[in-house]
Amino acid sequence: MAYKDNYPSKLLEEAVDAISSLPGVGRRSALRLALHLLKQPQENVHHFAKSIVNLRDEVRYCRECRMISDEDICSICADKSRDHNLICVVETVRDVMSIENTGQYHGIYHVLGGIISPINGVGPSDLTIRELVHRVSSAMDEGEGNRKLEVILALSGDVEGETTSFYIYRQLSQYDVKVTSLARGLGFGDDLEYADELTLGRSIVNRQEFRP
Repeated sequence: MAYKDNYPSKLLEEAVDAISSLPGVGRRSALRLALHLLKQPQENVHHFAKSIVNLRDEVRYCRECRMISDEDICSICADKSRDHNLICVVETVRDVMSIENTGQYHGIYHVLGGIISPINGVGPSDLTIRELVHRVSSAMDEGEGNRKLEVILALSGDVEGETTSFYIYRQLSQYDVKVTSLARGLGFGDDLEYADELTLGRSIVNRQEFRP
């Protein structure tokens, strides 16, 4: 039997509509969550709502790597103990979190904000590839040609990920930069987000020179 919406309150219906707009949340689950919130103390619900509003309105993106941050420069880029000659290029903020959880990487990052996907209308100009090239160029200028940079392409191994990696490799080919990729301990098409920490950590440690 199909599930029919029959709400005793317009306010409840609006709450269910809002919650069910989240990815992976159906209307049944949204209704359970809305009714759960109704049972909570008012101050708890207000704190919950305020946290969501603050996240959307006040979170920043690091002007260096595009990681989410509370400041203009994220804590990773600001950490002088990390290896700033090692830049790990990832698709999303979640990938940064996954790699950090391995404890095997001590460089800095560059978040693309996606991967090249013509079928979804995402081209190179929609990503932060230009900013990555500028970071590399500026770093080389600062080092007066003596700086040895390594760029790790930590993207998924599917066709779109490989296409993005190849495009970045071509853009960086004019610079004296070592370009590597994760060891293929990850299966074809695997997302870093779903890789276990041990496998991902080994893939970083055993990275290999990128070969298009």
